[in-house]
Parts: sequence; C-alpha cells; structure tokens
Amino acid sequence: MDLFDEPAATNAPEFTVSELTGSVKKTLEGTFGRVRVRGEVGRVVTARSGHIYYDIKDDRNVIACTTWKGQVAGLGVIPEEGLEVIITGKLSTFGAQSKYNINVDSIEVAGAGALMAMLEKRKKALEAEGLFDPSRKQPLPYLPQIIGVVTSPTGAVIRDILHRLRDRFPRKVLVWPVAVQGKACAPEVANAIRGFNAMTPGGALPRPDLIIVARGGGSLEDLWGFNEEIVARAAAASQIPLISAVGHETDTTLIDYVSDMRAPTPTAAAEMAVPVRLELMAWVDQQGARLSQSLNSGLSQRGQRLRDLSRGLPNKDSLLDGPRQRFDYWAEKLPNALQAGIAQKRLKLSQEAGALRPSALRNRLASDRQRLSGLSARLDPALQTRVARAQRDLDGTLRGLRTDVIARDIARKSERLDAVVHRLHDRARSQQEARITRLAALDRLRETLGYVETLKRGYAVVRGDGAVVTDQASAKAAASLEIEFADGRVKVS
Repeated sequence: MDLFDEPAATNAPEFTVSELTGSVKKTLEGTFGRVRVRGEVGRVVTARSGHIYYDIKDDRNVIACTTWKGQVAGLGVIPEEGLEVIITGKLSTFGAQSKYNINVDSIEVAGAGALMAMLEKRKKALEAEGLFDPSRKQPLPYLPQIIGVVTSPTGAVIRDILHRLRDRFPRKVLVWPVAVQGKACAPEVANAIRGFNAMTPGGALPRPDLIIVARGGGSLEDLWGFNEEIVARAAAASQIPLISAVGHETDTTLIDYVSDMRAPTPTAAAEMAVPVRLELMAWVDQQGARLSQSLNSGLSQRGQRLRDLSRGLPNKDSLLDGPRQRFDYWAEKLPNALQAGIAQKRLKLSQEAGALRPSALRNRLASDRQRLSGLSARLDPALQTRVARAQRDLDGTLRGLRTDVIARDIARKSERLDAVVHRLHDRARSQQEARITRLAALDRLRETLGYVETLKRGYAVVRGDGAVVTDQASAKAAASLEIEFADGRVKVS
C-alpha cells in the first residue's frame, strides 16, 4: 500500500486531545468517585509548596497519589516509604502526562503489624540521631514549686495525679488540656510541651519546674499519638525536665525513650515528682538529731584531747626558771659593764686629745693667718696690674680703630672689664670669708679637743717631774707630783 494513498472512509468521531482527556476524566471520576485502596507506600516526595506526592503499590502495579497542603493535617498518618496503609480519596486523571492518580485525604495504617513496623522504623531513626542518649537526660528537681501536667482535663488521670500530689507534698499544678488520642493528639501534646517551655520564669503565669505528660492505658492505636515524631522531638527539646506516664506499665511509646524519666503509671509519675512530706520532715528531724549528737561528741572528744595534751606540758614556773636566772645574771653584770665601757671610752678620748697639742694648732692657725694676709696683700696689686695691662692693650687697640668703632668697642669691653672686676672682687671676698670661717672652726675645734675643756668637765692632769703621769707606777716613781685643774695647779709633796 502506498503511503500517499487516501485513507479509507470511517464513521468514528474525531476528538481533540483535550476533548478526549476530559471525556476520560469524566468517565473515570463518574464511574469510581471516592475509593479505598490498600497497598504499600512507595517513594514519597514533599514539595517545597507543602504538597505530598507518593505511590501506592502491590506486587504488580503502582498508583500515583497526591495530597494537597491543606489536606495534610487531616490525613491521620503521614505516608512513609514501606508502610502498609489503606488510603481514601478521589480517583482522577492528570491529562498533562496522560496519567491517573488518587487525591488522598485520609490514610489509615493497615493493621497492628504495620503500625509496629512503622514504630520500629521511627525508633531507629530517632535513636540514630542521639535523642535516646542517657547523657541528654536532665535530673528531676527534688522539690519542684510548680508542676505542669499535659493530659485530658476530664478523666481519672488528672484526678489520680492531683490526689497523689496532695497526699505526698502539695504543689501548685498547671494543667494544659489536650486530646490524648485521635488526629489532634500529637499536635496538641507537642504544642503543650513547647508552650510550657515558652513561659517566663516568675511571670504572671509562672513557668513549671517539671512537666508530666500523662494518659491512661489503651490499645496501640489509642496511644499512637504519643508515637508521632512531632511529640518525640518536642519532648527531647524541652528545657524543663519531663516525666512521661503514658499507658500502663507494659505500654511503651516513643515519648518514653526521649523523656528524662518514664513512669509506669500517672500515679507513679506523681510519686516521682515530689517526696513524701511527712517522711521528709522526719528525715530532717533525724538529721538534726544526728548533727547535734555529732557536734556534742566532737566537742567532748576535743575537750578530752585538750586535757590530755595539757597534762603533758611542763609546769609554767619550770619553763620560766632558766630565763629568769639568765636575766638576773646579766642584770648584775650590767652596771659594771657600763662603767667599764665608759672608762674605756674616756681613756680613748684622753689619748686622742693628748695627740692634739695646742702648740701645733696654734702654729697651724698662725700659718693660715699669715698665708691669708699674704694673699690679701697680693690681691689688690695683682688686680691693679691686670687692669693696667688691659688698659694698655685697650689703648693700643684704640689707636688702630675708627672713632665710632672704637667707642662701641670701648663701651663693650668696659662693660666686660667691669663685670670681670666685679666677679674678681666677689670671688676674692668669698674666698677670704671661707678661709676666715674655716679658721674659726679650727680654732673652736682646738678649744673643744684641748685638755683644758676636759678639765672643765671635772678631770685633772697629773704630772710627775714635769711629765704627764698616766699610771700608778709612774706616779710612785716621780720625785714630785703636780695636779692641774681647770682653775689652776696644785703641787703634791
């Protein structure tokens, strides 16, 4: 057959692409409408817009599913890859890609086995992040002032907690009412934990020191809200210590692993939160008695120890006998030692004074006076000679200079000459005054060190045969003795 031959005539109607796609869409939606489908969740993609795209599959086929952003809150279960679920939604088509899909608005987990598998998967993921690490857990306050309780406001749980707290140690309680099962459970519990943490300490509505998240027992589906990831992460991020008390003792949820303490029952959580007041008071009394007993015992032991040590010390009088004896010994020697020291000093002074002969001082003073007179006599002629020489030099210089220059030079040099003469006079006068002062000082020293001054203080000079006698043997050997006092001499025959 030739490709360019005319096609055979037909009675089939002709559609545009959009018309055919719309017809298929109406037929599919009109025939099926809302459907419930059971299968395993395949790949899951959450778009930036908030829409969720995923697949539902069995061992042979795959159906694309879509949940819009506004429908996510009502799903009940967020789809996770590998989870067996029952979805409910509206079957529709997507003409741009020639596909059909289900717009899902409700998801249920298909059986307890699937729930357990999803729970185990979440548990492993959170454990891998370190949220179950014991090092992250905070210690519970010993006696919290305010306790926040997250639970249903109606039912036996809140009554049991309040009753147990009232019996053990009454505390202030803030109740944050939440739904404890169903779709609203997880977001409300998470918001309650975050809300307690956001309170201001000491504010009008004060921040709790401890949080209790509590619920009674139930099936796995009833407790599922406490297995949601949003609740586990809120509990792990809590800055306030948190006790989880969800279900009975055999029930375990994800919040139990991330909380700081797990209580088997809500009543047990209240018991963990506060001590028994009467037991605490009895313990305080007991500790006070032990403290008093220990204090008395310690004082008694130390007193006995002090008495034992005091018996081992020597008598105070025996300790002071030796020092007292040494004190008396040196006290007796002190006057003689002082007198001997004074005598030695006097003898040394006399020996030193004897070396300073008055004749030597007088000769030195006469020599200094003569030298001073000679310098004074030579000073004026020397000044006159120097002035005359300077005048002659000036006259010679003047003869070789112009009158105006000479006049200025004469005036300048006259001023310098006057200054020099003035300084020479001042210097000569100061030197003469200094020599006179020194001479007077030497004369005073001579008089002070001379033996005459010593005689005025009560001493005397003994001479034997005209020579100074300084010892007993020389005095006995002399033919005649003469004693000189300050006011005269006396001969001793």
